[in-house]
Amino acid sequence: MVEQDWLSERFAEHQDRLHAVAYRMLGSPGEAEDAVQEAWVRVSRADTGQVENPGGWLTTVVARVCLNMLEARRNRREESAGALPPEPAGPQVSLHPPGQAGPEDEALLADSVGVALMVVLDTLTPAERLAFVLHDVFAMSFGEIGAIIDRSPAAARQLASRARRRVQGAAGASDAARSAKRDIVEAFLAASRSGDFAALLELLDPDAVVGELRGGHAVATFFAGRAQAARLALVDGVPAAVWSHLGRPKAVFTFTVNNEKIMGIDIDTNPDRLRDLDIVILPAGDKERR
Repeated sequence: MVEQDWLSERFAEHQDRLHAVAYRMLGSPGEAEDAVQEAWVRVSRADTGQVENPGGWLTTVVARVCLNMLEARRNRREESAGALPPEPAGPQVSLHPPGQAGPEDEALLADSVGVALMVVLDTLTPAERLAFVLHDVFAMSFGEIGAIIDRSPAAARQLASRARRRVQGAAGASDAARSAKRDIVEAFLAASRSGDFAALLELLDPDAVVGELRGGHAVATFFAGRAQAARLALVDGVPAAVWSHLGRPKAVFTFTVNNEKIMGIDIDTNPDRLRDLDIVILPAGDKERR
C-alpha cells in the first residue's frame, strides 16, 4: 500500500509533463489523455523497486504507449487506403529528385508552424516521430530513446535528425502549400476527378505536354475522369500530386506552370526514385491557415 501511495504521488507530480509528451507524440488531446491513462494502468501493475528516476521511467512508459498507438494508427491508414487506379499510358519521365538547434528552439519552431507541423509529423514513421519529440522537444538522451524503440543511440540520433530536417522545412512548406501553384494543381485534380473537360482546358496551356501527349486538348481528354485516388502533396517542397497504395507512394505527378497555365506534367512511378523524395500529403481544401 505504501508503494502504491508513492507511485500515485510520483505520477501526479509528473502528470503535466506526461500529458505534454503524449500530446506532442499523438497530436490529439483525446488520444493524449487515453495514452496517459493507459500508462497509469501499466505502471500501477509494475514493480517499482528498481526505479531510480521516476520521471524518466514514467516518460518512457508513456512514450511506449504512444509508440504503440502511432503504429496502430499507421496500420489502420494502410489497411483503409484505396487501391491504385490504372497507371496512365505513355513513357515515364524521371524526376531529379543545418546547424542543430537546442530543445527550446525546436519547441518554438514546433509551435510556430502549427498545422503545417502536424502535417509533417503525420508523414514520419512512429520511430522518427518519437525520436524527434523526445529529444528535440523534451531533451531526452538518445540512449534513453534507443532503449524505448529497441535501437542503438546512433540509430535513434539518425531518426531524430531525419525528422528534424522535415520539421525545419515545414515553415517553407507551409508557404508553398498556400502558393498559386498549389491552387492550380488542386484545381486540376478536382477537374480531372469530375471529368470537367472545359475546366481542364482552361488550366492547360494549348501546347501542354505529358509524355507522348501533345497539346492541351489531348492532355485534357486523357485526364478527364481520372485522378480519382491522386492527392495534393508537396514533393520536395513543391506542390504536386501523389497516388498511393497501402500508404506508400506509387506515382508522383509534378507540374510545370507558367503564366498560371500548366505547360507540362511529369509522371514518375520508379520506386527507387520515389523513396528519395520528400513527400508531404496536404489536407484537401485546406490552405494551411495559421
